[in-house]
Amino acid sequence: MSTPFPEPTQPAPSSAEVLVRYLDYFRDQVVHRVEGLSEEDLRTSRLPSAWTPVELLKHLTRVEQRWLVWGFEGATVAEPWADSRNGHWFVDDTEPLTDLLVAFREQSGRSNAIIRAHALTDVGRPGPRWDGQPPATLERVLLHLVQEYARHVGHLDIVAELAGGPTGE
Repeated sequence: MSTPFPEPTQPAPSSAEVLVRYLDYFRDQVVHRVEGLSEEDLRTSRLPSAWTPVELLKHLTRVEQRWLVWGFEGATVAEPWADSRNGHWFVDDTEPLTDLLVAFREQSGRSNAIIRAHALTDVGRPGPRWDGQPPATLERVLLHLVQEYARHVGHLDIVAELAGGPTGE
């Protein structure tokens, strides 16, 4: 793991930078966990809800895309819900971990660029992501993403522990 926990006493030039640091930390935690699991453990569910670590990785990639690219920027996304089939997360058996990690890292970079190009008070563009509701501010989107990552990293910790893989604090 290369991204340190963003300690509250660590100075930051802006609130947006604080949120980016949290996202980067959580992203690094996800990568650390999935890279420490065997191929079998990556694609096997250990939970009644039946999700797998690679499905969670793809879900987080697409969550950032849905909230920041499709939602906040209002850009066209061909298949915004491509991480889901029949109400469950989905990864095709032919999708290798390396490709999923490349997509995750590319989306992380794109997300950070979007964040750094806007003020937290900027409002997203109207579009289908908002289901007819007024678009959210960047701050609200980022707070949602931080809570989503915190929750899912905790889930992944449990799964990695059950599999004998790396866990966090």
